[in-house]
Amino acid sequence: MTDFREVGKRAKAATVSMARVTTAQKNELLHALADLLERESAAIIEANAIDVENGKKNNMPAGLVDRLLLDTDRIKGMADGLREVAALDDPIGSMESVTVRPNGLKIGRMRVPMGVIGIIYEARPNVTTDAFGLCFKSGNVCILRSGTDARYSAEAIVKLIRQALSEQGLPEDCCQVLLDVDRESLLEFMQLKEYVDLLIPRGGAGLIRNVVENSRIPVIETGTGNCHVYVDASADLDMAVDIIFNAKTQRIGVCNACESIVIHKDVVDELMPALKKRLDEKNVEIRGDESVRKSVDGIVAAGDDDWGTEYLDYILSAKTVSSIDEAIEHINRYNTGHSESIVTSDYNNANRFLNEVDAACVYVNASTRFTDGNEFGFGAEIGISTQKLHARGPMGLKEITTTKYVIMGNGQIR
Repeated sequence: MTDFREVGKRAKAATVSMARVTTAQKNELLHALADLLERESAAIIEANAIDVENGKKNNMPAGLVDRLLLDTDRIKGMADGLREVAALDDPIGSMESVTVRPNGLKIGRMRVPMGVIGIIYEARPNVTTDAFGLCFKSGNVCILRSGTDARYSAEAIVKLIRQALSEQGLPEDCCQVLLDVDRESLLEFMQLKEYVDLLIPRGGAGLIRNVVENSRIPVIETGTGNCHVYVDASADLDMAVDIIFNAKTQRIGVCNACESIVIHKDVVDELMPALKKRLDEKNVEIRGDESVRKSVDGIVAAGDDDWGTEYLDYILSAKTVSSIDEAIEHINRYNTGHSESIVTSDYNNANRFLNEVDAACVYVNASTRFTDGNEFGFGAEIGISTQKLHARGPMGLKEITTTKYVIMGNGQIR
């Protein structure tokens, strides 16, 4: 049984050492770890195979199995992500808003680490390196708590992280992993406010709700993704089919995949036959309202629950609306604040969608699948924040830091 207070104490102690680590040392460590991951990919894949087999035995949905799976290419992607983080500017120590007061005091804001960040995640072993890389580059210490589904993968990866830290002469406790995965252990971890400065949950709605409702530590909510694509009356329908197909099927088990489409009534009869033909290539089940079902054969009747469901599967809901007002109202009612897209040739409707849809990322004529730290040029991300404080959208290096005021004087007294 893990002594959580001891884990917290060791993490807090490691922040002192982290404050002395230079940007050059950070980058050297990240490159060394990337090389080590690729050299030891066979060991990671072996551990991951246990997790994948257990997932299949437990009837894990295909989309989640895909998200859990690691192979040589995905491990290379993890390693490349670390190299990309190494190439990013180090935010720590940068000065913002320096002003000089009438009495000569120079007052500025310096960007500094959060301190100790706890990451709680489920069937996403790649989060292990993403979280560590971003935390380390931003001067933070991390405590990783993987769920049961990715336990063996996370353990194998953290072993390599700590090996790389040791080989570079850096404190291994900059990264710790918790292997107690029962609910009681999670609750105990969430009480460590004395040692942990921030918690970031990454996973399904149940996990995120549990952390938000029970943590004594401040939480950044990385929400689920019931993402929509709205096809406006003026849309280029070929473009709409391409965007929806990509957003739905490129990877089904991710939070920025499209789960729902909203279609203007004037184009539903023309759009749906072409769209269904394309989605049939991936055996996507479409659950539609009456207008959608009349437009083409083979559509399943949608129930009230379908409008708000994040399927993470080859299922898509389809709703017909009579105006952009109705589209925006429907999306704002059922979305999760993640990513929403409009396909339109109408400039005014595009602007209305951008201004009135309440989400972290709002698109015009593009797939929701671009909501990602790498795609936005931030390097690996630690999650997609769907809340409004203190960060929103893909969370890169800057989003997991804070600031402190530094004041320089030459003897001023008040």
